[in-house]
Amino acid sequence: MWHPANPILNVLTYAPGDRRVVATPEMFGVPYTDMSLTTSDGETVNAWFVRASGEPIGHILFAHGNGGNIGDRSPMLAMLSAVGFDVLVFDYRGYGRSTGRTSEAGTYRDVRAAREALLAQPGVDANRVVYLGKSLGGGVMLELAKTHPPAALLLMSTFTGLRDAAVAVYPFLPKLFVPNAYPSLRRIRQLRCPVLIMHGDHDELLPVRMGRELFAAAPEPKELVIYPGGMHNDLIGFPGWAQTVAAWAAGVLPPKRLTSG
Repeated sequence: MWHPANPILNVLTYAPGDRRVVATPEMFGVPYTDMSLTTSDGETVNAWFVRASGEPIGHILFAHGNGGNIGDRSPMLAMLSAVGFDVLVFDYRGYGRSTGRTSEAGTYRDVRAAREALLAQPGVDANRVVYLGKSLGGGVMLELAKTHPPAALLLMSTFTGLRDAAVAVYPFLPKLFVPNAYPSLRRIRQLRCPVLIMHGDHDELLPVRMGRELFAAAPEPKELVIYPGGMHNDLIGFPGWAQTVAAWAAGVLPPKRLTSG
């Protein structure tokens, strides 16, 4: 069930912070296209599209975590482009330059608009689209995967569900007061694609057991990568992180379609 107007959900979950976008992929040597997307309920979502530096392995739709905005993800976009991915990243409503007020239902509408925009880009093959969800974004992507299955799914530092996450971060909070939003542990059981789960074993916000529980519940084919000493926001800083993603994607994505000349 969606919880569009629950004040506890909004306070616990969404932290857009300073909405100024102060970094861009160009600061890391990567050109990008700035996009304004219209959601099904009329909000405007800001998105960026980055091309792979060479022939793309696949095309990533990236839903970020609950803090900051797409500008903060610029280094990650540059890393993914360098190893062979087109990437479309977007800001949820109420984040960065996106309009509206964030809600669970709203994030689901936002990611659908972003998916349509990615598929509309020249050269993007719908059969080679990878969903990447970081933290909150994992919950968003698992909902999308129910109705629009990707070729593969990557979950980074993701929670089993908002109720479980809230109690992990705020142990004093009575569990019954937290809405059962983003029920990822339940949803991952119905997944119909390969999944890679990455988690740090020193994650200070979402304990590594959540990554392990999601992995245990996911159908095959699946892979789990635990980063020793990894915390909630530093996995991309580990040597070889982007190469690990590229190698996994190359192994699970279908062969590229041949085009006639």
